[in-house]
This record gives sequence, structure tokens and C-alpha cells, in this order.
Amino acid sequence: MSIILRLDRVMADRKMSLKELAERVEISNVNLSNLKTGKVRAIRFSTLDAICRELHCQPGDILEYVDDEEEEEKK
Repeated sequence: MSIILRLDRVMADRKMSLKELAERVEISNVNLSNLKTGKVRAIRFSTLDAICRELHCQPGDILEYVDDEEEEEKK
């Protein structure tokens, strides 16, 4: 099972910078950058809620599930 974070795509669509979103969500630039690049293993619901509120999106716009078997078949 793989969960892929698409935060960078949603931020680009909304033309919002990392710094601006970090300030609005009250999270450090480093932590938001880690979320954006997928270098995290977990996300708090409160953080996800704040990100979705500021980007006017749904959690499914940010998170995507990819089946490992399907991913292997593509390779």
C-alpha cells in the first residue's frame, strides 16, 4: 500500500507558496516542505483539516492511494 501526497499539485493550482500556506496553517516551513515532498509517514487530522481549509480542497485532492501491485505492473 502506498499513499502519495499531491500537496504540491494543489498548491500550484491555487498559486500558493510554501511560505504562505505554512503561515496560514501555522506549521513550520520545514514540516510543510516534508509533507509536500512526501517525506512523512503520518499527518495529523488537524493539520490536514487546516490545509484543506486554506486550499479550499478535499483530503482526496491531496492524498492518493496506489496499490503496490499495480505500481509494480507499470514498471
